Parts: sequence; C-alpha cells; structure tokens
Amino acid sequence: MASSDEPQSLRAVFEEAEEKRRALETSPDATSASYAAAVAAAVALYGRVLELISRVALFSPNEGVEDVATSSLPYLLTGFHAAELVQRTPFAGPAPRRLTLRRARAAYERFLNLVDAYGLVAPPYDGLLERYRDDAEGFAVVPPGSAAAAQRDGKIATFRAERALTDKISHLKANPGYAERGDDEVVREVHLTNVTYGVHATFQALDSLNRELRLIAEAPSSNDHPAAHSSTARGADDADTRLDRPLRATTSRGGPLLSQRGKPLQPFTLVGSRADRARGVFRPGHNLPTMSIDEYLEEERRRGGILEGGTDPPKKVVDDEDMDAVDRETYKAREWDDFKDENPKGSGNTLNRG
Repeated sequence: MASSDEPQSLRAVFEEAEEKRRALETSPDATSASYAAAVAAAVALYGRVLELISRVALFSPNEGVEDVATSSLPYLLTGFHAAELVQRTPFAGPAPRRLTLRRARAAYERFLNLVDAYGLVAPPYDGLLERYRDDAEGFAVVPPGSAAAAQRDGKIATFRAERALTDKISHLKANPGYAERGDDEVVREVHLTNVTYGVHATFQALDSLNRELRLIAEAPSSNDHPAAHSSTARGADDADTRLDRPLRATTSRGGPLLSQRGKPLQPFTLVGSRADRARGVFRPGHNLPTMSIDEYLEEERRRGGILEGGTDPPKKVVDDEDMDAVDRETYKAREWDDFKDENPKGSGNTLNRG
C-alpha cells in the first residue's frame, strides 16, 4: 500500500543511488576501471531500493496512480534508472555484452509493467508497448522495412517528443510552487512528467538495444578462427604492418612443404645449396637481366625478330681467284649494257609523255 511515510532507510538508499547516478552522468571517462566500479555500485544501490520497495509494498496493483502519494512517485523510476545503468555497463567482449543487454531488457520491462499497471503509458507509447509485447526482440520505434521517408519522419517525431517533455519539465520546475514544494499539484505533475519521459526513453533504449544485439549476433565468434597460434607468431603478425606483408604471408608460413604423398602444401623455391639461398638474401627485390643488350639483339636477329632494311644491300665481293665467278659477273655486266643500249632511258613512256 502506498504511503508518504516510507521507511527512512528506503529514502536514504534511494538518495544515495540518485547521487551516484548523477555523478556518472558527468563522468569524463566512461572507459576507466573506476567508472565500471561506480556503475556496479550504483546498480547495486538501485537493486537494494527495489528490494525495499517490494518489502514495504510501496506500490500495489489494486490502486490507481491517484492513490500513490506524491512523495512516492519518484520511486516509480527506480527500475528505469537501474536499466539505464545496466545498459551503460562497460564490457570486454560480445558474450558479456549480450548478457548485459539482456539484463537491461529485463529491467526496462519491469519498469514498463509497473507504470502500465498505473495507466501511465499513454498514447502514442501504448501502441509502442503493444508492438513490443508482440515481438520484443524485433521491436523498433519505427517498424523495420519502413520507407526512408517514414524513418526520417519517425526520427523527427522522436526528437520533437523528447524536446517537448524536457521543455515541460523545465517549465514546471521553474514554477515557484515546485521550488518551494508548497504546491503539491505542481510537484506531482513534475514527477508524472518524469515518468512519461522515462517511458519515452525506455522505448528508444529498447530500439537501440535490439539493434546492438543484432550486430553482436552477426559478428564472427572467436570459434571461427584457429586457436592454435603461438604467442610468438601472433606478436610478429600484429607488429607486421609493412606493405610486403602479403608476399611474406605466402613465403614464410612454416610447416611441411610436401604432404606424405608428395603434394606441395605451400610455394617453395629450389636452390643449389644453402649458400645460394644465403647469398640471395641481399639481392635486389626485382629480377636482374640475364643477358646483355648486344646478346639480346644477336639472339633476336638469329630468330628473325629484327627487320633489316631501308639501305642498299651490301655488294657481293667477287673473289679474283675464282675464275668462274669472275666470268659470271662479266657476262652479267655485258647483258646489262646491251639492255641499256636497246632500251634507252624514257623509251617506255609512250602513253604519258612529258
């Protein structure tokens, strides 16, 4: 049963938890060990608050929100703050993070069930709650598969709703009736608006939580990679960031070169001796020429790969001691002289005289 006279221990633990939560919101380093310890301590305090709330039956399913004392309304947000802190818990890998997100989901659900029992999940959040209960793991504020325009409009609507709630809270807190705690109606309205903001933030957190869980599910697990690597090889692999790493990866694998049946298991190079291999260490990385330019041209000429032309062919030198050759050259010269005498220059130009 709700009462404004809750035990002092409950109030003290709640205020301590709230103080730690506010300190974490302004923490400069969310990755330090001290931050993780502070989050764990705050979560433990909120857990203690929830135990005390249950022990004293501060909230009852048989009453409406109008039956809850104004001083008890802030305790409605205990589950929400605990869920936020659990979701903010630092993690060291996908598996621990998955467990953390599931704990956060359970805490958010307890908060939603409590405030829904008091009729505090008003439109449009009642529709979101119905969709969440139908498919908790597939829930998104904007349904998956919506058009890009719908996604954009959903984000704009979310931003505007959050801005309207924060502006309303700021406006109410600026009221003198709240500052002096003299106007119970204003104080009550502030607490109920804080609950509405918590409902709004819960659905945003569940949307984000589901997206993160999907990413974790799609990420490769550590079992997908071979585990039999020595620490020495792993250290060398991590430190090796040079451009020649792909080449070295294929030439320095280690292990047997051939299988038992003689099949090559990795590329290798045959050398004459270890001395040849050692001398090759200091050779240039590129291939050196295996012949000179003159040797190359001679080989191409022999293969007929070089066309030699554009100049008069060399005149054949007749051996003076070869009388047959001398006679052949003499007859050839006489025949050429007779041909020129019988066919004077220009005699063949009978159709196109100049």
